[in-house]
Amino acid sequence: MGVFSRIHRFREAGEEANVNNVARFGQPARSLYTSTKVMTLHHRIEITDDAGNVVYRAESKFPSLHDKTEIYDADGRHVAHMEKKLFTLHERHFVSMEDGQDFELSNELFHLVKDITNLEGLGWQLQGNILGLNFELYDQAGRILAVFSQKLFSLHDKYCVDIYAPQHEKTVVAILVTLQHMIRDREAASSSSSSSSSGD
Repeated sequence: MGVFSRIHRFREAGEEANVNNVARFGQPARSLYTSTKVMTLHHRIEITDDAGNVVYRAESKFPSLHDKTEIYDADGRHVAHMEKKLFTLHERHFVSMEDGQDFELSNELFHLVKDITNLEGLGWQLQGNILGLNFELYDQAGRILAVFSQKLFSLHDKYCVDIYAPQHEKTVVAILVTLQHMIRDREAASSSSSSSSSGD
């Protein structure tokens, strides 16, 4: 259990924060959880709090080459817009926050153990552990902002995020939604590549 919890840090609402996260970063200020729902014309991600209340929703229209996604709070107020940039060697997604802040997630060439995604426009960096499906978000001074963890073997693409800088909650939520889309795209590309290889 100890080894597993160091590698993989996902937890359900109501469970205590991961012991290794607490040891490194302290107790999170707030934790949120996501579950993806795929409908005929929309791809929806619901983000809930510890009590199971929906606090944010993200909706993407299908089909959409640019993967355009809108994020709203529980009252239906617009929080952010996200879309993917096509025809680039790097994975690039643009995010426009409702408060006027714009930034871009640009993934560096994949590392064997850790992905590094730069958040241009914020100066932040997202560092990911592929094996454990854990991702840590740091600001420009190297301070922890949030820890994202994905559930293994889930049909509904579940994540939890521990937020350490609540003043940036909406930006963290936008990054969480974008991260889910980036991982989904990568899994689809990997699956397509595997299918092509096996068909040769």
